[in-house]
Amino acid sequence: MSEATQQAAEFLENVFDMTGLQLRVKVKQAVSGEVLDIEGHDAELLQAQTGELLEALQHLINQVFGRSLAAGERLVCDVHGFRATREAELQTMANFAANRVRQSGVAFTFEPMSANERRIIHLTLADAPDLSTESIGEGYERKLRISPKSAARPS
Repeated sequence: MSEATQQAAEFLENVFDMTGLQLRVKVKQAVSGEVLDIEGHDAELLQAQTGELLEALQHLINQVFGRSLAAGERLVCDVHGFRATREAELQTMANFAANRVRQSGVAFTFEPMSANERRIIHLTLADAPDLSTESIGEGYERKLRISPKSAARPS
């Protein structure tokens, strides 16, 4: 286990203890690297609102401990496999929307979503030769649009 991962796990444990949340952190090895897996009685709180609190905790620990990571590395937080489930859900949504765009020839725009969720959809459709994806809007209202390539704006 990397030192940054260990420090981040201890940091989160302290935050949970100080706030009275019944949560514990275990470091697990995943395909993409080490994951700070959070579990406990209050774990459902981290999954509410499509995981906004989980995203916020992950952002916080990456801000605090990210400087000690190798270039391109990030600390990842998960709770009860939520991220893997959400990623599969987003990939399914991306493929469904892509097929709709192919059939209708009309662009499809998702509701506002986090940067991480938009990234998953961009990556899911990155190899589609007939489609383009782009993030539009600002801040919390940022959305992702899938368009037929012929209707896409030139880069």
